[in-house]
Amino acid sequence: MPWNNQGGGNNSGGPWGQGDGGAGGPWGQGGGGGGQPPQDIDALIRQGRDAWRRMMPGGGASSGRALTLLILVFGLIWAATGFYRVNPQQQGVVLRFGEWVRTSSPGLHYHLPYPIETVLTPEVTRDNRIEIGFRDVSGNSSSRRDIADESQMITGDENIVDIDFVVFWRIADAGQYLFNLAEPDETIKVTAEAVMREIIGRTPIQTALTEGRQDIQVQARQQLQDLLNEYGAGVRVRDVQLLAVDPPADVIDAFNEVQRARQDRDRLKNEAEAFSNDIVPRARGEAAKLVAEAEAYQAEVVNRATGDASRFNQIFQAYLKDKDVTKERIYIETVEEIFSNVDKIIIDSDAGNGVVPYLPLRELNKSTGGN
Repeated sequence: MPWNNQGGGNNSGGPWGQGDGGAGGPWGQGGGGGGQPPQDIDALIRQGRDAWRRMMPGGGASSGRALTLLILVFGLIWAATGFYRVNPQQQGVVLRFGEWVRTSSPGLHYHLPYPIETVLTPEVTRDNRIEIGFRDVSGNSSSRRDIADESQMITGDENIVDIDFVVFWRIADAGQYLFNLAEPDETIKVTAEAVMREIIGRTPIQTALTEGRQDIQVQARQQLQDLLNEYGAGVRVRDVQLLAVDPPADVIDAFNEVQRARQDRDRLKNEAEAFSNDIVPRARGEAAKLVAEAEAYQAEVVNRATGDASRFNQIFQAYLKDKDVTKERIYIETVEEIFSNVDKIIIDSDAGNGVVPYLPLRELNKSTGGN
């Protein structure tokens, strides 16, 4: 065999056989002596127990009490490990064999010692930030990397808009945050994107680009908070900020042309309205003036006619009472009216014997134009 001793003799050999007689095993002892065989397990246990008794004062009778005291001390130390402190910026989440059982506020608390209960203390006052639509590479706004799958959304009037926004949130209930959702950060991100798409989907693009941004932020924060509360996420949304609301880069030039055309339209419309506001009141004023003058003339003519008719009726009634006197009066009034505008020379017949009547040729010449 390969392990046979090639040196001769009638000894039997194996892989651990000795060359000078005697049957041996792995620790077999040959004729020339060798190592001592190992002691068995029971012997080792007895030796350890005897050594422990020798170490205990008072011998074997008091060793039981000392062991009990030692176990009691170890038990007190183990029980004291259940005290824990929660800092002001933290919440304590107590787990019993890995199951969430309660949440503790800041301060000193106690839980059953390990491995029965353990505690986690996540920070709940730190603001967490989630970027949607872009990734901030170096903290500078000029180094943003756009994520088109997240940022491009369809507006209510079927236009495409590119939106970058940020969600700021904190942990409100640490137990819900850690155990109700498998991936809370990813859930908040997906939920915020879904809420923003829903709001933009019913908002016209012009409103989203101009005066509607503040309203969009308020709606997004409220709807996102309500949805996370339904999920039991244990999260409080502090703010939603729109960083950029722009048309996609591929159509920005065409969009700017449309915006300029709309601005020209609005300018011309405003000019037309200004001209209308100037000319219409003026025309209405002139029309009101003409109407007032016509009404005044109407009233004047009617009143004059009424007065003439009343005067004629009065004269007629007087004529019916005394015809001669009325005729005389009418005659005198008519003569007064005729002669009131004529140049007259009155000569007394008694004192005018020496006065020679003359013909006023000069006045006649003036009246006939000098012919």
